[in-house]
Amino acid sequence: MKTVRSENAPAPIGPYSQAIETDSLLFVSGCLGADPISGELKEGIEDQARQALDNLKAILKEGGLTLNSVVKTTVYLKDMNDFAAFNAVYASYFNDGHYPARTCVEVSALPKGGLIEIEAIASKD
Repeated sequence: MKTVRSENAPAPIGPYSQAIETDSLLFVSGCLGADPISGELKEGIEDQARQALDNLKAILKEGGLTLNSVVKTTVYLKDMNDFAAFNAVYASYFNDGHYPARTCVEVSALPKGGLIEIEAIASKD
C-alpha cells in the first residue's frame, strides 16, 4: 500500500490520507468543495460540487488515474433538495458516458459546514 498526496487538493483536516493506493485500486477520502490553497469552502452547491470534483481529479491524477478510472462514488449531501443541481454538475464531469456506480445520501452535517462531500474508488485496470 502507498499513500497518495496531491498539493492541488486541500490537505486532510484530520488523521487520514487523501488516498491510499493498493495494487489495483485507489481509495480516495471524501473531498469537500474547499479551495486547495485557502481551505475555504466555495459558495453554493454548484461551486462546492465543482470544487469537490476538481479536488477528486487532482488526487486521481497524483495516483496516475482519471475520472474514467472511477468505479464507485459515495456522495454526501447536506440537503437532498440539492440533488438535481449536484447531478447537473456531476454529469458534466463524467460527460463521456462513463458513470461510475454511485450512492448518494443526505447527512445532518459535513466537516467545515460543507454542502457536499464525495469519496471514490478507482481502478488501475
